[in-house]
Amino acid sequence: MSLFAVSLFAASLSAAQDYLSPSDLLLSRDGKTLHILASTGKQLIDFDLKEQQVVRALDLPGEPTDMVMSGDGKTLYVAGGGHQGRVWIANSGSLVGEIKTGHTPMSPIVSPDGKRLYVCNRFDDDVSMIDLESGETMARIAVLREPIVASITPDGKLLFVANHIPDGRADIEYVASKVSVINTETQEVKTLPLVNGAEGIRGMEISPDGKKVFATHLMARFHVPTTQLERGWVSTNALSVIDVASQTLEYTVLLDDIDQGFANPWAIGFSEDGKTLVVSSAGNQELSLIDLPALTSKIRSQSSLPEGEAHLHAHNDLSFLSGMRKRVKLKGVGPRSLLVNGDVIYVGNYFSDAVEVVRFTSDWQTESELLQLGKEQEVTPERLGEMFFNDSALCFQNWLSCATCHPDARTDALNWDLMNDGIGNPKNVKSMLYAHITPPAMWLGVRADAESAVRAGIQHIQFAVRPEEDAQAIDAYLKSLTPIPSPHLVEGKLSDSARRGEQIFEQVGCAHCHPAPLFTSSRMCDVGYTTGQDEGQPVDVPHLIEAWRTAPYLHDGRAATMKDVVTTFEHGNGHGKLSILTEDQLDDLVEYLLSL
Repeated sequence: MSLFAVSLFAASLSAAQDYLSPSDLLLSRDGKTLHILASTGKQLIDFDLKEQQVVRALDLPGEPTDMVMSGDGKTLYVAGGGHQGRVWIANSGSLVGEIKTGHTPMSPIVSPDGKRLYVCNRFDDDVSMIDLESGETMARIAVLREPIVASITPDGKLLFVANHIPDGRADIEYVASKVSVINTETQEVKTLPLVNGAEGIRGMEISPDGKKVFATHLMARFHVPTTQLERGWVSTNALSVIDVASQTLEYTVLLDDIDQGFANPWAIGFSEDGKTLVVSSAGNQELSLIDLPALTSKIRSQSSLPEGEAHLHAHNDLSFLSGMRKRVKLKGVGPRSLLVNGDVIYVGNYFSDAVEVVRFTSDWQTESELLQLGKEQEVTPERLGEMFFNDSALCFQNWLSCATCHPDARTDALNWDLMNDGIGNPKNVKSMLYAHITPPAMWLGVRADAESAVRAGIQHIQFAVRPEEDAQAIDAYLKSLTPIPSPHLVEGKLSDSARRGEQIFEQVGCAHCHPAPLFTSSRMCDVGYTTGQDEGQPVDVPHLIEAWRTAPYLHDGRAATMKDVVTTFEHGNGHGKLSILTEDQLDDLVEYLLSL
C-alpha cells in the first residue's frame, strides 16, 4: 500500500488508532515462525509462515524497541518501556521475567557464550552489561550521545556502539556522530569518529565473517548553504565500513545515485552466503541489494590512495555503487527492520502494519508481497503527518525527509545555513516539540509560526510543491508530540539538586525570559552575542522543555553543554546575578534545567 494510496482514505479522526508499527523481526530456529515486535501496538507477534497468519500476540507492559534471541532459540529478550526501561523475558509465548535497565533501552545483544546481555540506554548515554544467570547489572558503561544500536564480534570481545547524533558544539569545522568500541573484558571504551557530517546512525551490523562493521547514517553537507538539492548538495545517505581488527573507519560509501537519493538509510542484513548486503531506505521505501564481494574489492582498490583522500573521495562519490547494486521499490511504507533467510528478505514496514516478503534470485530479480498483521486501520491526520514527516517522496529527487534534520521530530545537533534569513549565518536545528504553541518559528523569527514554517520547509528545503492537506497532516503530527521524561528525574520527580536549582532559577531572573509552564516568553530577545550578518539582531527565546535532549545550545550551537550556557557564555547574566553563584549553585541550576 503506497503512502499516497493511504492518504486518499485518511480519515479525520481525533482518537488514536491501534497501529502496530513493526520495528524488529526475528526468525525462529526452525524457520517456521516470524517473531515481530510491534512498537506502538505494544505486542510481540508470532506469525506462522506456512499458514500465513498471526498465531499469537503477546501484550507487553510498555512500548518495545528491539529484541534478541538466546543462543538456544528458546528465549526472547525484548527491550522497551521508555524512561522506565526494561528488558522483558519471553518464553513459549509468555512473559517469564523482566530486567530493569536505563532510559529507553535499545538494541539488546546476547554475548556469544550466552552469559551476558548488553543493552543501549539511549537517553542515559550508556550501555548496561547484565549477567543473564542472576539478572543483575554488572556495569553501566558510559558512551557519548544517544547509543541507539550495537553489534558484537563473534568472539564477544568487542562491542561496537553507534551514537545516534553528534556530541559537542556545532559551530566548528568537524561535527559528526561517533562509534564507541567497548572492550567487554576491561570495559575500556575507544572512540571512533566517522567522517565529517556523518550523523543520524540507525543501523549497525557485523559482517558474516566478523571482519567488518557496517553502519547506516546520513551525510550532512552542513558547510554549504541550502541553495539546491541536486547531486546531494544538502544531504546524502551513506554506509560506513569499519575494520574490526584495527578498530578504524575504513571507508564511507554513498547509497544514493546521481539524481536520486536513498533517503534515511536504516536496517542492514546479509545473505547467508555473505555475498549480498541488504540495506533499507526508510524514507524512500526501498531496499538496496549490494554485491558485497564487489564492494569489498572496490574499497580495497582505494587503499593505495594517500591517507585521508580515500574518505574524502568516497563520501562524495555518487556513482560508487554503480554496477554492484540494485534498488528494489517496496510496496509497504517505512522499512525500518529486515532479516534475510535464504532467498527471502522479510521487511518490517513500520507505517503499513505489515511485513513485506521479498524473494530474490542470484541475479537479483525480485518479487514481493505484503503480509498484513492485523485489521487495516484508517489513518488519522497525526499518523499521516508522521508518515509524511519521514517520507522523502515529498522532496525533489528524494534526497531527504523532514526527519533528516529532525530525527524523531527533534534535532540533529547541527548548524544549517538556510536561505530564509540570508546566507553565511548558519543556525542550530530546533526540536519540533511544542513548535506550534511557541511562536515565532526560526531563530530570527522569520516565520511567524510553525504552520508557515512547515509550508516554507516543503517549498524551500524540499524544493517541492505539495497539496495543502500534506502540510496540515504534518501540523497535526507535530502538535501531537509529547515530551519524554528527563533522565535527570528521580522516580519521576526533581532531585534534591534540581529542587535547589529551581529556586535559583527564579532568584537570578531566568524565569523572566523563560517563565513556566513552557519556559519561554515567546518573544524575541537581544542576547548580546549574535555576530557577523546577524549582529545586533534579537533571537527567539526557545522553550526549555526537553532541554536535556537538545544540545548544543544557543542559536548557533556554540555551547556544547548546559553548563557552558551559564558559565562560559554567561547566558542570562545581564544583571550579573549568575556570576555570584558558587560552583555548587551553578550545578544545581544546570540540574534543574536538564530536568525539565
